[in-house]
Amino acid sequence: MAFESLSEKLQNVFKNLRGKGRLTEADVKTALREVKMALLEADVSFKVVKQFISAVQEKAIGQDVMNGLNPGQMVIKIVNDELISLMGSETTEIALKPGAEITVIMMAGLQGAGKTTTAAKLAGKLKSKGRRPLLVACDVYRPAAIRQLEINGEKQGVEVFSLGDKISPVEIARQSVAYAKERGINTVMLDTAGRLHIDEDMMRELQEIKEQVSVDQTLLVVDAMTGQDAVNVAAMFEEKIGIDGVILTKLDGDTRGGAALSIKATCGKPILYAGMGEKLSDLEQFYPERMASRILGMGDVLSLIEKAQETIDEEKAKSMEQKLRKAQFGFDDYLESMNQMKNMGGISSILSMLPGIGGAQMKQLEDAVDEKKMKQIEAIILSMTPRERANPDILNPSRKRRIADGSGVDISEVNKLVKQFEQSRKMMKQYSGLLGGKMGKRGRFKLPF
Repeated sequence: MAFESLSEKLQNVFKNLRGKGRLTEADVKTALREVKMALLEADVSFKVVKQFISAVQEKAIGQDVMNGLNPGQMVIKIVNDELISLMGSETTEIALKPGAEITVIMMAGLQGAGKTTTAAKLAGKLKSKGRRPLLVACDVYRPAAIRQLEINGEKQGVEVFSLGDKISPVEIARQSVAYAKERGINTVMLDTAGRLHIDEDMMRELQEIKEQVSVDQTLLVVDAMTGQDAVNVAAMFEEKIGIDGVILTKLDGDTRGGAALSIKATCGKPILYAGMGEKLSDLEQFYPERMASRILGMGDVLSLIEKAQETIDEEKAKSMEQKLRKAQFGFDDYLESMNQMKNMGGISSILSMLPGIGGAQMKQLEDAVDEKKMKQIEAIILSMTPRERANPDILNPSRKRRIADGSGVDISEVNKLVKQFEQSRKMMKQYSGLLGGKMGKRGRFKLPF
């Protein structure tokens, strides 16, 4: 996961500050040297790191413990505040015109950054907020890109405007706006062509589109896994054509995360969304304060709640809660809870948002719920009869042998699953008060496991 290494290193720095009654200059400088190295290893630009460390040091040196906080917590608070400031302080929304007025959004970026998929993801987000988006296929150099946009548009229930690959992108963009006006569409999203690197032809084409069409928002899609290259690309696009915001893709991958911490400070443009997976629903609004919280190992419970609200079926959750209370929770329900967890991005995604979980502990928990074994578990459960799935207590040795043969596994795997199921059932019964319970003003939050 993004920032895992950085998060672990920062938490180790803070542990060393515990037990001190007052922060001395030597304490702060020693800690910040380690913070500096951790940030540089995460591929944050040297200039940004230097400014960040200077700001933290100025605020931290000589401060007494305030409001009962110990020095380690004081440093965490200062670092947290500066991380939020570094990434933009406030969450930035895409500026959309009201009502039936058309907002034209131009998606730009290098080839391979995930621009076409991101365009479809964003269209789905905007549609869910009540907009009427139109995806426009302006990448005429890769016929596969047009087809990809059409497939993803269909999955999102969003219309795709295409004139094939024989007409210029500028003309396609111009005609798409006229098409949108005729049909009452209020959001036109231009999926432009990318290149393997920045060149004059690409920039000229984007400039011509902006000259011929009134583009309201130019959004740059960059691959977070390219680290400082992503920051350089953002700076170049801003200089050549002007951008209004950035969407980071592949932030769920094995990335050091420096791009997220450097882009706003380097080119002055906000990160609007973050791509956190390959599914069309895996696009999260970028909240600087929540990202800072994740980096410092304090979790992101608000995003977890929102993801649960988006993906978990309310009626199924209520039904599951009732079964837990009445001790009627069976293997069908267990399978359903697995599917709900999968829909929320899997165990890794969920664990990354929980406070205090990282590094070795994260690995231990991921191993305990190995997602590669999910298919095997599913096969075992589906080899049971409906009566066995509803009444796990009737699973005697002969039934278990039949299930093992039916699912192609050793009987020990069936025994292991039954034991795991019993443990999970006990745990879920303990948490049943949270299932459908209240969690502040955020509304209902259901545990998917």
